[in-house]
Amino acid sequence: MNSNIMTKKSSLGLSPEIAEKKEGVAAVNRALQVLNAFESSEDGLTLSMLANETGLYQSTILRLLESLMLAGFVKRLPDGRYVVGPRALILSEMYRRSFNMTDYVVPRLKQLVAAVDECASLYVREGDQRICLHHIQPRRSVRMHVVEGKHFGLNVGAAGHVIRAIGDGAEGERYDTIRRLGYSVSQGERDPESAAVACPVFMHGTSLMGAISVVIPLYRFDEATLEKLVPEIKRTALELSEDLGGISPYRP
Repeated sequence: MNSNIMTKKSSLGLSPEIAEKKEGVAAVNRALQVLNAFESSEDGLTLSMLANETGLYQSTILRLLESLMLAGFVKRLPDGRYVVGPRALILSEMYRRSFNMTDYVVPRLKQLVAAVDECASLYVREGDQRICLHHIQPRRSVRMHVVEGKHFGLNVGAAGHVIRAIGDGAEGERYDTIRRLGYSVSQGERDPESAAVACPVFMHGTSLMGAISVVIPLYRFDEATLEKLVPEIKRTALELSEDLGGISPYRP
């Protein structure tokens, strides 16, 4: 891949590790890179600022801007600054109308369940509680069951601790550890016969959306199980965050 496509922010707004795996058409990637640069300034960008943001040559950027302006995705102001054009708003509205979180969450939870062979859920905050938005079970005889739509407290359970640590900035050693490691573990808190491991999910940048949690019978939980679960849950949380336009600092 052309090195000019890769920058400190990545060409498509993804992490460098993920962007390196993308191929596609180089010219399209560069055009998207230019569009993505406008996230850094609501007041628009000059040609030199775009060059600094993208790492592309100004001559290349000018050619890309001509195409983007013809399509309505970029507009040039009288003072020479460039801003996002009206066509982007139409796409934004189309995305908003067609967006269904279930289309993203359920496949990721199924993927996680297939990898760990345990129950997986997504929890989101609702007031001073958390609610189970989606729950997927494995095909095994002994498993933990959580009813979708059920509410739980934020002070018990791995998912609740993640929401408090990341969303509330709760103080204390436990929450500091969650923020440092990117996951939470609980044993026998919400249910005396279960253990749970949870990781945060982000959307719209660094905004916390919720927490993915895997719950297993306590008798099956040990250090070896934890070492297997954490990378898989982190990977799923990272991928779902990227699906939802979020940026997660935690990687498997």
